[in-house]
Amino acid sequence: MQRHGPHRKSFNLPGHAHELTFSCFQRFQLLSKPRTCEWLAESIEHARSRLNYDLWAFVFLPEHVHLVVHPREPDYSVSDFLELVKQPTSRKALAFVRSNAPEWVPRLQQRRGSRIESHFWLPGGGYDRNISEPSTLEKMIEYTHMNPVRRGLVEKTRDWKWSSAGWYEGLEPNRLKPDAISPEWLVE
Repeated sequence: MQRHGPHRKSFNLPGHAHELTFSCFQRFQLLSKPRTCEWLAESIEHARSRLNYDLWAFVFLPEHVHLVVHPREPDYSVSDFLELVKQPTSRKALAFVRSNAPEWVPRLQQRRGSRIESHFWLPGGGYDRNISEPSTLEKMIEYTHMNPVRRGLVEKTRDWKWSSAGWYEGLEPNRLKPDAISPEWLVE
């Protein structure tokens, strides 16, 4: 039986922002196709609208995602947000695979007891880092945006299509426009 390590606790503290990281099943590059990134962007849009979250930064890499979000309500659940982001993307992607690449289905399956489950995302919540200081927020946004550069996928952060970095430089690289950061979160 495959183990996923200990469950990482999420702390839903009023006023905090969160840097969320989650990965594709078996770290497969399931986000390498534009259609899958579009499905993910659509799910993020829906979740942030429905649960009243700001999206301050993001990057979709071929096998994992970083989001920097800020709940606008004092009572919130990061788990609920992640569920609204991940489940619709997973459903659409797995349906696509079953119809168009059935040879991939066994690679996305895992036995749990007597059941066989199909996964798009690595099971579990991923990583949730609370952010309570503007200087930490600035570092997390820079870290998020630098991922494609560190990986050698692009030379400049703004050149990675599925990132908020381009938006920060006045470009419109994708459909997922980040929200303005609240003034109290800006480093002086």
